[in-house]
Amino acid sequence: MQSRNRASHSVEYSGIPSWIYAVAIAGALLVILPLVAMLARVNWPQFIPLITSESSLAALGLSLRTSAASTMLCLFLGVPLALVLARGRFRGQQILRAFVLLPLVLPPVVGGIALLYTFGRQGLLGGTLEVLGLQIAFSTMAVVLAQTFVALPFLVVSLEGALRSAGGRFEAVAATLGAGPTTVLRRVTLPLVLPGLVSGAVLSFARSLGEFGATLTFAGSLEGVTRTLPLEIYLQREADADSAVALSLVLVAVAVTVVGVSYRRHGFLGGTGNTSKETPTSVVSSGSRR
Repeated sequence: MQSRNRASHSVEYSGIPSWIYAVAIAGALLVILPLVAMLARVNWPQFIPLITSESSLAALGLSLRTSAASTMLCLFLGVPLALVLARGRFRGQQILRAFVLLPLVLPPVVGGIALLYTFGRQGLLGGTLEVLGLQIAFSTMAVVLAQTFVALPFLVVSLEGALRSAGGRFEAVAATLGAGPTTVLRRVTLPLVLPGLVSGAVLSFARSLGEFGATLTFAGSLEGVTRTLPLEIYLQREADADSAVALSLVLVAVAVTVVGVSYRRHGFLGGTGNTSKETPTSVVSSGSRR
């Protein structure tokens, strides 16, 4: 009798009201129909020549390179930020979180203006950087900074959520057994939240790949230097609609591929789970105190 009760409790509740499906279908169609309409508009006989033109390949290559660079910069800056926000306790923590997440709701053009008045020639740091021989505005570095500015919150939100869900019990055990903070971070914390970290990195890459407003404002549109694929699509929209649609499809395909690979590898975009087979005891026995 008790085993039967346990079995009944272990079954997940899946009762969804029928009207929920109707609303869900409407939401799905809102996303799918525009993509179907774009597919119907593609000039398929000329698709390959359109996406392999010199300007298109230059824009695609620049987008992939800068998005990869901005994702690495998001990881370098975002992991410490998420750790501080999730595990730290200090005055002004909520204010710091609000500023870090501000690009999520800030219009990208406003972000571009803010970056321009920070790193531009007449900006807060631009004059000093120019004396040092560094000119950031309207350069490829400006593209990377603009993409990082808008994409960083995605990594911080994803990783902070994973850190809070995972809790700190495993780290506490490892520390009690003699592991230093760096060893705990490297051998326990990061493997524990690896799915959330990958999720944040994927979202950051996808957001960087589609960035437009901040890039145009801060970096301009110089072919081969700052003209990413979204900027090329915008320019082609007036001159050659077929080219704009073809390049849009390429951008969608790349984004879907990135998200799909992550989903297939981890089963979901986000969440936590201890992917490391090590225990706190093995961490201490194999790592010295740091």
